[in-house]
Amino acid sequence: MRPSPHQVRSVRGVLGALLTSLVSLAALFTTVSPAQADTSICEPFGSTTIQGRYVVQNNRWGTSETQCITVTDSGFRIAQADGSVPTNGAPKSYPSVFNGCHYTNCSPGTSLPARLSTISSAPTSISYGYVSNAVYDAAYDIWLDPTPRTDGVNRTEIMVWFNKVGSIQPVGSQVGSATVAGRQWQVWSGNNGSNDVLSFVAPSAITSWNFDVMDFVRQAVSRGLAQNDWYLTSVQAGFEPWQNGAGLAVTSFSSTVNTGSSGDPGTPGGSTACKVTYATNVWQGGFTADVTVANTGSAPVSGWKLGFTLPSGQRITSAWGATVSPASGAVTAANLAYNGQIPAGGQVSFGFQGTYSGSFAKPSGFSLNGTACTTA
Repeated sequence: MRPSPHQVRSVRGVLGALLTSLVSLAALFTTVSPAQADTSICEPFGSTTIQGRYVVQNNRWGTSETQCITVTDSGFRIAQADGSVPTNGAPKSYPSVFNGCHYTNCSPGTSLPARLSTISSAPTSISYGYVSNAVYDAAYDIWLDPTPRTDGVNRTEIMVWFNKVGSIQPVGSQVGSATVAGRQWQVWSGNNGSNDVLSFVAPSAITSWNFDVMDFVRQAVSRGLAQNDWYLTSVQAGFEPWQNGAGLAVTSFSSTVNTGSSGDPGTPGGSTACKVTYATNVWQGGFTADVTVANTGSAPVSGWKLGFTLPSGQRITSAWGATVSPASGAVTAANLAYNGQIPAGGQVSFGFQGTYSGSFAKPSGFSLNGTACTTA
């Protein structure tokens, strides 16, 4: 998404239910009208709330042609999307639903902005409805900034492309591929003149998915595009159309940000601190690593992910005690069902086997749920 100044308006239409009953002798007749009318938004930066916790925005900024969205209780559908813009430039809009703050418009009750080091997990789910007679991408946006800002352009934008149709591509150039949250992605990196953009492009269309936003945030941190003391300001799901777009829909959306090492949503946790012991057994071309993660903080950790970057030439072939992905580069080790709890003062261990080329070296840094760890 290429941001521009936004002004928002809220519109909400509600139809009450009509109940008429007629009782005579042994008969009862009842007529009920529809309980809820959808909301139509055609104002360029018009918005409304759904479920009392998310904001849906029309967000048309790249064209003067009409765009209208129909907002439902669970998402929205693009009802009208006139006009087109060149596919080698910015899209014409980004109709979306979001949790957090976007140009001073904050969703009700949100816990965002939140410092990355305080977020234990950020589970989310999204379902899309696609069309074939348009040029567009279906993008999940994650916004990061050094400050807890609620207005203006953030420093780093992470885009997760669930689908793309037509001759379009992300900002910048492809810098490789990666496995994130169990899926394979093309990775693109660049700058749109306002902010850095890190994009993950699915090789084929994804219609629905549940994942942890922090898996992608850790990728940005490991690539130097964010730091653990930065803030997550919003997560957004929608479409960037270049040509047409009517019929595209977000059919469902959910987002939760769990702060504190205990994983309780919306509440600051106790101090999180950790120490990692990384022991290896190395032979020509291969090695094993035994990793111990100690919780030296004052609160228990519920659900852990250890991030680190393997030196160049190393590749993981198998693992135990954790799921570790991708096989090389910036990797994340996540707990299994039986070892997700690390009590204050406690520790957990896992290991993996791998191959290497050149001289062998150990990773230089580790982070537990986004917080940097010391090493033994």
